[in-house]
Amino acid sequence: MNRWALGALLLAMLAVAVLLGVRFGSVPISTADVWAVLMGGGDAPTREIILRLRLPRALLALLVGGGLAIAGATFQALLRNPLAEPYILGISGGASVGAVLILALGWAAAGSWVLPLAAFAGALLAIALVFRVATAAGRVMDVRVLLLAGVVIAAFFSACIAFILSVSPARTVQSAVLWIMGSLAAASWRSVSLAAVYTLPATLLLMGLARPLNLMAIGEETAHHLGADVEGVKRLALVIAALITASGVAVAGVIGFVGLVVPHAVRLLVGSDHRALLPLSFLAGGAFLTLADLVARLALAPTEIPIGVITAFVGVPFFLALLRRSVSAA
Repeated sequence: MNRWALGALLLAMLAVAVLLGVRFGSVPISTADVWAVLMGGGDAPTREIILRLRLPRALLALLVGGGLAIAGATFQALLRNPLAEPYILGISGGASVGAVLILALGWAAAGSWVLPLAAFAGALLAIALVFRVATAAGRVMDVRVLLLAGVVIAAFFSACIAFILSVSPARTVQSAVLWIMGSLAAASWRSVSLAAVYTLPATLLLMGLARPLNLMAIGEETAHHLGADVEGVKRLALVIAALITASGVAVAGVIGFVGLVVPHAVRLLVGSDHRALLPLSFLAGGAFLTLADLVARLALAPTEIPIGVITAFVGVPFFLALLRRSVSAA
């Protein structure tokens, strides 16, 4: 499929997804009312619902979904593995430990910024530990060791979470489980700003690395012979992609499979050229998570399903099909 045609289609899908996310909810709002509020009009209750609740939530879904998708495309290029996705480095585990610890200590009520800050700090700790292990034998970062380090660090953080929850009251356990399953229910303009500050500049930086990522996807030795700074690109791209993932986890909890499903679907349509794959993955990821959040809110209304459950329902069958295809090809 032509990349420009797909880009136009994804932009239209993203716009429609945001409009649907703003329009539909527990309180019915017409499209005319939505446009009136966005143009500066509308009555006070409608403005309150759209501008303080639904619009920040839709924009946060766009940023988190786009960020997870472009991070997934980057990990898949660097690790040369279509099954790779952002959580492979244990980032979600580190973020979860930070958030669960805050909930267990009862500090979440101290301010709306405390939980995201703790989750972000935990994610950064996970990144530091994984990179430290991957470079322990020298300055060269072995992607196989990186993968193993991510699995081990994730297992350690899972044990930490299990311990914290085992000594916590039932209310804390319920809050922690809901956060671990991922949700955009606490979306606000503050969380949108936090996600945007990290995601948008990092996305532009990754797009600037499209050519060396193309070479890295072929093989590190080939990329080196063609003039790419293999170790520099590897470190920079991994840090940027990990930070994008960390910011998403900090504001929305653990949302899996977006970084697996979306880049692979886009790759099937336009190929592996990262000059097209990265920006298109961002658009597709934003549209996908915005629509997934809409389904999470409406499927069992007034009960809201954690968005991580929706993405898992889509991602697990896709992952199994992709795994079967990879095994058959081997």
